[in-house]
Amino acid sequence: MEVVPLGSVDEVAALGADVIESTVRARSGAAVLGLATGSTPLPTYRELIRRHEAGLAPSYDGVRCFTLDEYVGLPPGHPESYRATIARELTDPLGIPADRVQGPSPELEGLPTAGERYEEALVAAGGVDVQVLGIGSDGHLAFNEPGSSLASLTRLKTLTEETRRDNARFFGSIDEVPRHVLTQGLGTILRARHLLLLATGAGKAAALSAAVEGPVSASCPASVLQLHPHVTVLCDATAASGLARREHYREVYDAKPSWQGL
Repeated sequence: MEVVPLGSVDEVAALGADVIESTVRARSGAAVLGLATGSTPLPTYRELIRRHEAGLAPSYDGVRCFTLDEYVGLPPGHPESYRATIARELTDPLGIPADRVQGPSPELEGLPTAGERYEEALVAAGGVDVQVLGIGSDGHLAFNEPGSSLASLTRLKTLTEETRRDNARFFGSIDEVPRHVLTQGLGTILRARHLLLLATGAGKAAALSAAVEGPVSASCPASVLQLHPHVTVLCDATAASGLARREHYREVYDAKPSWQGL
C-alpha cells in the first residue's frame, strides 16, 4: 500500500486523474474502470472531464466501466440512482456510451440472482484494471458496513442509519434514502488489479487511520485494502491528520524515481 498525503483536494484530484489516465493509456483505450459515486471522487471526475474537453486526455473509445453499487427500490430513471449519477458526473461527459457502463441490476424480480450475475459480468470483462474507492466515516468500503465478511462478494445489503444519514444530502431527507443496496463485496473489490482510494476532509481522518495503520478487521472494512498488492491512497491534509506515519509516507513518495509511477 502506498499512501500519498497531499496538500489539498485539488492535488488529490489531479493525481487521481493521472492514475486513471495512465491506466487507460496503458490498456490502449480498452481499460476496465471501476467507478465509485459519492462526493469524494467528484473533483477527480471533474478533472478528467476538464482534460478531456481540453483535448489533453487519452481516448475512451474502448473503455468499459463498472459501478461499485446500486440502490434498491428507487423508481426507474431516478436521478440519484448510481447508474444515473455516474453517467451525469463522468461517463456521458467523457463520451462513454451507456451500453459500456454497467452496475448491479436492482430490479426486484431479479434480486435473488443479481449479485451472482454481476460477478459473472465482471469476470467476463476480464476484471477491473483500476477501481476508484472512497471510504465511509465508519470505515465502510462501497456499502460493506462494519461487520462485513472480508471475503464477501456482490450481494444485497441493508444500510445502517449512519450511512443513510451520510447519504441524505443527495436526497430530500433521510426518509427518501433507500434501506437496501446491491454492492460489490470486499472480496470482489480485492480482485481489481489496482485500487485507488481517495480520502478528503477531516471527517475521514479516523476511518483512514484505522484502515491504513490499524489491524485488518471486519470492524473497519476498508482495512482489507492492506491485503492487496497494489493500493494507492491519495489523501488531503485534513484526511491525513490522523496518520501516525504521514511524514514518512510523504518522504517516501517525494523520493520515488519519476519512472516508477503509482
